[in-house]
Amino acid sequence: MIIRKMVHIKCRSNYYPFGAIKRLNFPDNLVPWTAAFNEYNPPEYNSPNLLGKPWADPDIDPKFHPHWNELDGAVNRKSHMGVYPVTDGKPLNPRGRTGLTGRGVLGRWGPNHAADPVVTRWKLCDDGKREIDQSTNLYILQFCAIKRRDSDEWALPGGMVDPGEHVSSTLQREFLEEALNSLESSPAELESNKKMIANFFTSGNEIYKGYVDDPRNTDNAWMETVAVNFHDEDGNLVGKFRLNAGDDAKSVQWMDIDQSLALYASHSLFIQTAAMLHGAHW
Repeated sequence: MIIRKMVHIKCRSNYYPFGAIKRLNFPDNLVPWTAAFNEYNPPEYNSPNLLGKPWADPDIDPKFHPHWNELDGAVNRKSHMGVYPVTDGKPLNPRGRTGLTGRGVLGRWGPNHAADPVVTRWKLCDDGKREIDQSTNLYILQFCAIKRRDSDEWALPGGMVDPGEHVSSTLQREFLEEALNSLESSPAELESNKKMIANFFTSGNEIYKGYVDDPRNTDNAWMETVAVNFHDEDGNLVGKFRLNAGDDAKSVQWMDIDQSLALYASHSLFIQTAAMLHGAHW
């Protein structure tokens, strides 16, 4: 696994993207919690749409007693980043201040665990040979990309890990739902796709595990993920299947991996790592 430090940038934009709440702006040197910032008093936002949802925590009050930094029943409140601090009953973002308190639109206080499958294949010319980028003289790698319904940005077909669910199951489920539209597939097609994905996803390379610089992050709730690369070397497995957008995806396609791509959250880092892993063009 290639490990890089995740940069804390996208969750410090001027406005929180889901609720039009203005974040408090401050210089980079005041991001760490260890930096003295007595005047720090950011606004708070907790989406009303989360109240009563079975997959979301309640608001923090005297009746809510989560076990921070532990497995809390079926809910995993451990962080891939290690032990995170808790102040006034609320967990603190391990990457520092974001200019907004509360949990925003995230379901869990503290870490919200996701899984991102980076499914790749080689780009082929009409004659079946791998296509070479003229600027780097390296083969071009493609990845399965979805366009998110909420932000209209291109991203990986990932999603949240359900309580008690193993990450490997999440990776398969999300790819089936978002890239192959399993929720609307016929029983026969669904069974065929499940078998194909189960076999294909038996071997993968974990390329990232940790904090995600996600625009939904706040001081008290943040995204973490496990990104795994599943590569179809010959293009005869998932690489030849018909992609069909579903669930949270409005469209899906095979996209050339290139450094000019602007992707959701930290997904550009994941596809760059996949390109490096295969010695492909970037």
